[in-house]
Amino acid sequence: MKKVTGIGGVFFKCKDPKATTEWYQKHLGLDTNPYGATFEWYEKPDSAAKAQTQWTPFKEDSKYFDKDFMINYRVENLEALVEELRKEGVTIVDKMETFDYGKFIHILDGEGNKIQLWEAKD
Repeated sequence: MKKVTGIGGVFFKCKDPKATTEWYQKHLGLDTNPYGATFEWYEKPDSAAKAQTQWTPFKEDSKYFDKDFMINYRVENLEALVEELRKEGVTIVDKMETFDYGKFIHILDGEGNKIQLWEAKD
């Protein structure tokens, strides 16, 4: 079973997410939106299937993740992967959530870093 198919997002803490987003838009040309910036790409060189990576600044006191950053990994078949991870003794932090744009769950890596797994609904 494939586990990770790509980076779904990079999230980091900062003092002022709005100002940080504006700085990246002005100085680095990011095409920003209310959630940060979304980078679209194609899953395979000969594919018409688009995928995306999200870039999002969070307030520095955000409780959504503990460290200064969190990486979101794109996966296939999140439910099957979570079952496999449970069998392997991986810490599952919360319950799977489903939104219009996919399913999400948080786990801890071997050093206790919170990471997010995302099965995109493209």
